[in-house]
Amino acid sequence: MDDVALARAIHVAAVVLWIGGVGFVTTVLLPAVRASETPETRVALFEALEGRFSWQARVTTLLTGASGLYLVEALDAWERFGDPTQWWMHAMVLVWLLFTVALFVAEPLVLRRWYARATKEDPDRALRLIARLHVVALTLSLVTVLGAVAGSHGFSP
Repeated sequence: MDDVALARAIHVAAVVLWIGGVGFVTTVLLPAVRASETPETRVALFEALEGRFSWQARVTTLLTGASGLYLVEALDAWERFGDPTQWWMHAMVLVWLLFTVALFVAEPLVLRRWYARATKEDPDRALRLIARLHVVALTLSLVTVLGAVAGSHGFSP
């Protein structure tokens, strides 16, 4: 297997684990948490399960970014960023950047404190907001994945 094929395989596997995990958190975990008995149970369950996924998300976003950059450089695909029909290239970078900033900057510096305060004040409201943000993130991610797969196989709207 050549280096480009290996980088592409790593890129796809990392995206599958990352966005698949976001899909699980959004469509399975958060609804199950919100259906739990008490606010304390909801918060504890979300913290326990989502905390385990956050490490997977960090590792897979780093692998996605590194392999994506490698592919753009190895394939000399920089000109794709200037072609409006390849909008999905920008979308991939944007989604990656949003998640990377959320996971490595916003979460440790802002979101942890906000979450601790918000779940003490009104845990249901905090979990509703988290669920909405996850729906937005998942929607952007899926549109990007669909665009990237279709676009990289020749589809152009």
